Amino acid sequence: MGGSPAAACAAVAARDLLIAARRRSDVLTTFFFFVIVVSLFPLGIGPQPETLREIAPGVVWVAALLAAMLSLARMFGADFADGTLEQLVLTPQPLTLLVLSKILAHWLTTGLPLVLIAPLLGLQFDLNGAALATLLLSLLIGTPALSLIGAVGAALTLGVRGGGALTALLVLPLFVPVLVFGAGAVTASATGVSSTGHLSLLAAMSLAALVFSPWATATALRISLE
Repeated sequence: MGGSPAAACAAVAARDLLIAARRRSDVLTTFFFFVIVVSLFPLGIGPQPETLREIAPGVVWVAALLAAMLSLARMFGADFADGTLEQLVLTPQPLTLLVLSKILAHWLTTGLPLVLIAPLLGLQFDLNGAALATLLLSLLIGTPALSLIGAVGAALTLGVRGGGALTALLVLPLFVPVLVFGAGAVTASATGVSSTGHLSLLAAMSLAALVFSPWATATALRISLE
């Protein structure tokens, strides 16, 4: 893969987006999983507005976390199976940047649709406008961290038998802080308290993941391919 690093990264991201467009069923599976999980809770719990408002942040964020985990296997799995991943490792371009491009494509096809549909689903829980806006913002800030952290787990378990379950065990403890502060921001907004602190910590975690995750993922991929 010749050319500048920027051109190589753009090519990798465009390729992954094209593959996702051709395999829409994979993307739609994650999307509808999120929609169904979030929508089942109001049906099961009943129409008590106070209860629905109280559980809404946790339900939406847990569903987003599970949907992100459901999609991790396809981040590197297909490329590992057809040999593309080995070619990426052998290119003269920095593997860290190429990995970041793949993570970006994963978030655009998995995380962003969840962010956009979440406020609509939040209406089922009787959330007010401020809480819905905070829900959108918290997911916009936090879901990239899920993709970044999940990429490390997906790379570490690449080619391992039962890798999906092992990936879940590896990344779930790392997802917990994102879940706590993401749901906490929405809860604070819904109760009239400032959510700035929660959102700031959430942004800090996403930035930390952005710095360390591509490097850790690239290292894990090299180890998995040896």
